[in-house]
Order: sequence, then C-alpha cells, then structure tokens
Amino acid sequence: MLTRIFAGAVLAGLSVQAAADDVSRYVRFTDGTETSYGERVGEVIHQLDGAPWANGARTGLTVKAGDVQLLAPAEPSKVFAVGFNFDSHLAGQTLPAYPPIFLKLPTSIAGPGAEIIYPAGATNVHFEGELVVVIGKTASRVTADSAGDYIFGVTAGNDVSGRDWQANDLQWFRAKASDTFGPIGPEIVTGVNYRDLLLQTRLNGKVVQEQRTRDHIHDVHAIVSFISQYATLYPGDVIFTGTPGQTSEMVPGDRIEIEIEDIGILTNTVGKPITSN
Repeated sequence: MLTRIFAGAVLAGLSVQAAADDVSRYVRFTDGTETSYGERVGEVIHQLDGAPWANGARTGLTVKAGDVQLLAPAEPSKVFAVGFNFDSHLAGQTLPAYPPIFLKLPTSIAGPGAEIIYPAGATNVHFEGELVVVIGKTASRVTADSAGDYIFGVTAGNDVSGRDWQANDLQWFRAKASDTFGPIGPEIVTGVNYRDLLLQTRLNGKVVQEQRTRDHIHDVHAIVSFISQYATLYPGDVIFTGTPGQTSEMVPGDRIEIEIEDIGILTNTVGKPITSN
C-alpha cells in the first residue's frame, strides 16, 4: 500500500548520504492495484510520476520494498544484444571487428523473480549473465565519445538462449526472443562505473560465470554508437552487452542468479516445459 510521507523530514535524513553518494536506484513495481516507477532508497521506494529517464518526479507516496512486486525496470520499444563480446566466450572464433548485434523482442523481457518459460520443443536452454544498458534519451548516429550522454543507467540481465534453435533455425527468433528469454533487473542503477564491474552468474548457488566488464571486446560506448548508426535508440530501450566464459544448460526447477557489482542480484527460476498445442 502506497503511503504519503512528510517529504521534508525524510529527505533531510537522506541529504548527507545523497551528498556523499551519486548512485541512484530505480525500479518498476506493482502494489496489486497500480504499476509505477520508483526510486529506491534502502528498503523504501519513492513513487515517481513517470519513468526516471523522462524526469519522473517523486509524488510524495512511498512503499516498503518488501510489500510490492518488482517488475522489469524498463519497458523497451527495442531490445538489442551483443554476441561474442568477451575473449573467454569466443571459444577460438575470430575476434569480431565490430559488435555482432542481434535482436530480442520486447516480449522477451521479464522481471526479477519471474519464472523463465521453458518453451515447447526446447531441449538445450542456456543462461547468459550480462550487463544491460538502459538508454536515457534518443540516440541516432552518435559517436562513441558522446555515447555516455545517451545512457541512463545499467542493470543485470540474462540473455536466455535456446542453443539447438540457435544452431539450426534460419534466424535466432526462438533461440533468443521467446517469451521471458530476457529477464532484467532488479534495479536500474545510475552513477556507477559500468565499464568496470564484476559480473557473476550462479546456477543453483554454484558460480558458473565470473568476469569484469572491463574485459568487453567492444565497450559499452562503442556498442551504443554502433547500433545508433543504423537504428534510432529511444529512452527505455535496452542493450544486452555480452556474456563471459562458457555457458551451460538450465533445466526446469533451476534457480539462476546474475549478480553485478554495485547493481544487485537478478534471480529467476526455470519453469516446467510447455507441451505443444
């Protein structure tokens, strides 16, 4: 339940922290009756009157984080992803001269805690822990030097991948863009050095991926610039920036956690296989 607070008293208590720390955390949530964007401060979420990249302002209403359901923190019009962006994931393949981009669908986006749907006919579904960029303003044909000005913040993501479909289909529609194959969250974080964060993936508690984003072959700014030469990026659009190391299969009942330093932990479980109609 959203409640109204006396903003002056609460904000006064946060002023020292805000002055010492430029990091901000934004979520999207539902309390069962309405869906809102919010700014999270500790265990309190301050409701915003719009998306944070659209200058959403605090409404004066708050809710405890534990009392609401967190959703995917962005609703993108487009979802891009980068393949083979770590040497550790190349497995002997030639280093790409430019970011190898593919598309996921907005309907692939899922939130923290959501169940990953195991589609009918899937047989080899893998995790891919990744840093995800959230665009903050319209970007068309921008330079790498200016790309940072168009990035609102970053979050954690799982580029779920159906390997058999990826190998055998004409395009990666089923392999990369099936429903729930793009969990992101739990928060969009601003003010962190996204070019050097530790990314770790855990499958049922076991560490299965671990590397820093400074090891990207194509860094975040180069990726944003490259995509913008061909497709206009809009506020709220997201880009999965590539996964490190080797991946392995997830099976129904598995718990997958993507943790990125200074951002948080994205947790999802794999659901039961869907039978064909």
